[in-house]
Amino acid sequence: MEVARMNYYFTGALIILICLLAFMGPAYPRNEYLNNNDRCGEFEARIEKYQNDTNYNSSSSTDYNNENWRFNLGFRKYLGTDCKTSKENMLLKQQLELMKMCNKVNRNPSLAQNPNFTLLVSKCRGVIPQSIETESMPTGSLWDDLKEDYIKENPESKTLDNNNETLKLPPEGYILPLPKPKK
Repeated sequence: MEVARMNYYFTGALIILICLLAFMGPAYPRNEYLNNNDRCGEFEARIEKYQNDTNYNSSSSTDYNNENWRFNLGFRKYLGTDCKTSKENMLLKQQLELMKMCNKVNRNPSLAQNPNFTLLVSKCRGVIPQSIETESMPTGSLWDDLKEDYIKENPESKTLDNNNETLKLPPEGYILPLPKPKK
C-alpha cells in the first residue's frame, strides 16, 4: 500500500503564487484611442520544465526520467521610431485632443464643480478659443429630406409620394387577405 506523500514543489510554487497575487493590482482596460502603443521594449521572464527520457551517460537500456528546469530572461526591442519620438507623438496627440475639447470644457462651468473632472479642468484652464463654436442639431426629419431629394433626382420613380397612379394606398379599414394554408 502506497502512502500519499506531499509534493513540496507544488506546495512551494502555490505559496509563491499566493504571495505574488497579494502584491498585484487590478487589471484596468486600456484606452487605445490616445495610446500609440509606444512601447520601446519589454522584458520577459519565463520558467520552463522539459523532460528528457534518455540518459546518455548510462550504457544500460533502462529508461531514465531526467527533469530539467530552465529560467529565461529576455529583452525585446521593437524596431521603428525611437522611444523619444514616439513619446513626443503621443503627447502631441493628447495636446491636440485637449485643444479640440477645451472649448466645450470651459463653456460648461458644472465640470469645475465635479471632482471627477479636476484634471481635465486644470489642463483646460487658460485655453482661450479663437472662435466660438456652436453645436446645432438638425431640425426636421432626415428621412423626409432624403426622400424629397430622391424624388427630385428620379421623377419617373414609382413611390407613393411621387403622385404615381400605378401605386395606390388601400382605403382605410381595408383588411388584407390571409395567406393560403400550406398542405
